[in-house]
Amino acid sequence: GARVCCIIKQIGTADTLYEKGENMYQLFCDSNCELWHTAAKEYGLKVISMPYVLDGQEYYYDLGEKTDFAHFYDRMRAGSVPTTSAINEQNYIDYFEPVLKEGKDIYYITFSHKLSATFNSMDRAIAALKERYPEREIRTFDTKSISLGAGFQVRYAAEKYKAGATMDELDEYLTSLRDHTVVYFIVDDLVYLKRGGRISAVTAALGTMLGIKPMISIVPDGSLKSVGKVRGSKRVFAEFIRIMHEHNCDVKNYRVEILQADCPETGEGLKQAIKEEFGEEVDANVQIVGPVIAAHCGPGTLGLIFYGDK
Repeated sequence: GARVCCIIKQIGTADTLYEKGENMYQLFCDSNCELWHTAAKEYGLKVISMPYVLDGQEYYYDLGEKTDFAHFYDRMRAGSVPTTSAINEQNYIDYFEPVLKEGKDIYYITFSHKLSATFNSMDRAIAALKERYPEREIRTFDTKSISLGAGFQVRYAAEKYKAGATMDELDEYLTSLRDHTVVYFIVDDLVYLKRGGRISAVTAALGTMLGIKPMISIVPDGSLKSVGKVRGSKRVFAEFIRIMHEHNCDVKNYRVEILQADCPETGEGLKQAIKEEFGEEVDANVQIVGPVIAAHCGPGTLGLIFYGDK
């Protein structure tokens, strides 16, 4: 009897939501998508915050709301080594369960599953919650990207969500958008990639001596791959512009996202170069890289995200 009453209450809640024109599910993202905190609030997203440790103190990235970026990058440049870790099963339960108790389903847009062990914890949490709330649905979508590569997809999906899209409609939309989300970045100091095991110590030493900057991209399976090298800072903008042409960047219908890891002048320089090439009306936006991502790429990293033909 109690079980039947519970289901009736939840159906009633859903009907009320429907009458109000509200979504019958809650859209989630995580802070590794790096969508700025004001946008996350505007779209009504719930955000799973990812942790990092700096100088022995643990923090959770808040999408820039109260983050002391100057302190973080100053400490990195002074030799401090920030670390990151996966969150545990209970963390996910704490985020998801209140929403399920409200009688809402969940749709969580994640960063690339190839880049973290945190999704093992997520899977266990979802399995446990489905036993407790069998009438509720928890759906996830792997952007197969990270930072604003994931945030780019979250933003446009959130617009659909706010307009009342169903979870099936989000699935279809995101599956297409993911195939067109192009991500490239150039790192300034190879020591951070070396530390993370992405390149060898010898390669890092030679690259630093020769002024070679590796170009990294996110490949279709969601992993990172070195796809080229740029020698000298002056060639970086030209290489990014070439890539935009190569991928037939759609500057008319989508934003162009520029990421800078404590190198704002370089980020603004790339923005200006893009506007000079593609027109002043291009919606190009510069944003700072958050601590969790910066722990792996380091200060001076410059990234570019856009909608391309492949």
